[in-house]
Amino acid sequence: MTTETEGPRRRQECEEPTLTIDELAARAGVTVRTVRFYGTKGLLPPPVIGPRRVGHYGREHLARLALIEELQRQGMTLAAIERYLGRLPADLSVRELGIQRAVVASWAPDTTETVTRGELDRRAGRPLTDEEVGRLVAMDVVRRDGDGFGVDAGLLRLGVELLDVPLSQETILAARTALVEHSRAAAHELSRLLRDAVAERDARDVRSLSARMHPLVVQALLTAFQRSLKEELREWLDDDQG
Repeated sequence: MTTETEGPRRRQECEEPTLTIDELAARAGVTVRTVRFYGTKGLLPPPVIGPRRVGHYGREHLARLALIEELQRQGMTLAAIERYLGRLPADLSVRELGIQRAVVASWAPDTTETVTRGELDRRAGRPLTDEEVGRLVAMDVVRRDGDGFGVDAGLLRLGVELLDVPLSQETILAARTALVEHSRAAAHELSRLLRDAVAERDARDVRSLSARMHPLVVQALLTAFQRSLKEELREWLDDDQG
């Protein structure tokens, strides 16, 4: 049965594609040539052909471009990206593609680089107002660094998406604090369990196992959290209706 929260999300994800290839490229921060190239390689699904034979793209295409960009940031070759995407279900939703991107981003160490105001807009995928930049700074997604901006590439797109969420800045910051505190507690406990499990192994084996376990643990945590949040929202809605 579809809940009240699932209904709007599904309708949103099923909206008709409305972006031209030029608009998609601008939003994703890539060139039109790149979009076409990914399409010929099968990395992007084909557009919906509208009147006058104009191709239209949607949120799924944006999500896939963001995932490809993250895979490239990890140093994957085009062939490796093709294999990675080929193993994913063909009908992944925009939200599920976002989860995949979050898991991939977790493989890399924290990296912050300083960019210009124009580069910040390009990486955000859209022009940002001064007010929006201020909100990103308040969320600790962006920091001012002289005439430039320090950007954590793994957080920027998430921060930009949060700009469109109809919640107050105070609520978003409180949610961030809660997530950080509980994720640190979970990471501490998982680290203790793994450390105890490999206490007798060689240091080289421990590092290898840690590298292999990292993305698996992150994906397990994301899946568990997603299910827990869904249950909480369902109980909340049921209480309101009761």
